[in-house]
Amino acid sequence: MSRVLVIGCGGVASVAISKCCQVSDVFTELCIASRTKSKCDALAEKLAPTTKTKITTAQVDADDVEQLCALIRSYQPDLVMNIALPYQDLTIMDACLACGVNYMDTANYEPENTDDPEWRAIYEKRCKEAGFSAYFDYSWQWAYKKKFEDAGLTALLGCGFDPGVTQAYCAYAAKHEFDRIDTIDILDCNGGDHGYAFATNFNPEINLREVSAPGSYMENGKWVEIPAMSIKREYTFDEVGEKDMYLLHHEEIESLGKNLPDVKRIRFFMTFGQSYLDHMRCLEDVGMLSTTPIRFQGQEIVPIQFLKALLPDPASLGPRTKGKTNIGCIFTGEKDGQEKHYYIYNVCDHQECYREVGSQAISYTTGVPAMCGALMMLTGEWIKPGVYTVEEFNPDPFLDALDKYGLPRRENHNPALVD
Repeated sequence: MSRVLVIGCGGVASVAISKCCQVSDVFTELCIASRTKSKCDALAEKLAPTTKTKITTAQVDADDVEQLCALIRSYQPDLVMNIALPYQDLTIMDACLACGVNYMDTANYEPENTDDPEWRAIYEKRCKEAGFSAYFDYSWQWAYKKKFEDAGLTALLGCGFDPGVTQAYCAYAAKHEFDRIDTIDILDCNGGDHGYAFATNFNPEINLREVSAPGSYMENGKWVEIPAMSIKREYTFDEVGEKDMYLLHHEEIESLGKNLPDVKRIRFFMTFGQSYLDHMRCLEDVGMLSTTPIRFQGQEIVPIQFLKALLPDPASLGPRTKGKTNIGCIFTGEKDGQEKHYYIYNVCDHQECYREVGSQAISYTTGVPAMCGALMMLTGEWIKPGVYTVEEFNPDPFLDALDKYGLPRRENHNPALVD
C-alpha cells in the first residue's frame, strides 16, 4: 500500500497516472496536483470508475517551495512523482528534502530563463570545463546527492524512455550481454504522422530547445560538439522503415559516460522529417525560438512561449496520430572473447496507445516508464539514499515491468550498425 503525489497533469502525467491506476494494489492512493486544478479534476473523474485507486486532486504552483511543502505535509505521500516541467525539478527536490519524502522525475533540470545572470555564469563555466553547450545537464541535480544521502532519501532522475529505459537497456546489456561494451548508439525513431504541417510531440519549449542546440557525443571520455543537425544518417527501423536521423546532444549520454566510463563512444540519434526541420530553421531564423523577453504592444512576451501558444497542444495529437515509434540501443563490444553486436528496442503503436489511455505514443513511452520507476521505488527494488539515474539500479525488474505494462522489449543479435 502506498500514497503517491503526482505533480503535473499534461500528456505524460496523464499516461503515468492512468498506468498507476492499473496497479492499484501498489498505488492505493494518488493525489494529482498542478497549477490548473480543473485539469486534475477532469482526469480524476475519468479514471475513478476504472480503478480501485483512491484519487484526490490539488492546486499547486510547482515553482513555489512553500506551496509544495504545504501540500506534501498535508498529503504525506510515500513518493513524489515530478511529471511537471524540467524547470521545476530543483524546487520540487527542495520540497522533498524539507519534508522527508522520496523523489523522481522524467527529465533533468534546465532553467526557464537562460538569460538569468547567476545561472548564466555557472553555465558558461560548465561549457568551458565540460565541453558541451546544451542548456540541460545533470550537474544541478547531482549536487543534491549528499543532501539526499544524509536525509536517507532516494531521488531517481530521468525515468522516462530516453532518458530512462535507454539507460536500463545499457545496464541490461552490461549485465547480461557483454564482458566489454565499446560503443553505444541510442536511436529514437518516431514514425508517426499527426497530419499537421508543424507540431511537436511534447512540450514545444523543451522540444525545440533540444533540437536546435548543438549536437554532441562522447568519445574516449571527452565531449565532441558539432553544429546542430550536421551529422545525418539513414537507418531502417523495424515496423517503421527507412528514416533520416540526426545526431543530438541528449542527457543520458552524460550519465552513461559517468557510470559506464570504459565505453569508448556514446551517441544519440533522433529521426526528423524534412518538413519539420524546414519549419524549425525558419522559426529559429526569425527569433521565435528565443527565450529572451521582448516588448510587443506594451507587453513583455517570450517568443518561444508565444510560439507554444500557437502550436497544437501535444496532448491533443493522440486521435490524429498514426504509425509507430521505435526506440532502442545498439551496442558493439565483446563477450567470451568474441566480437559481439546487440540491439535492444521497443516498438510502440500510436493508435494502440490512444485506444488504451487516450494518448499518442510519445507521451505513452514516457509515462509508462515513469509508472514503472515509481513501482520500483515503492516496492523497494530501487531504494538507496542519494541521487541516481536509471542505469545505477538493477535493470531486470524494471524491464520485466515494462514488458508487463505496455512497452515490451525486442532484441536483435545481428543488427545493422550505424557508421
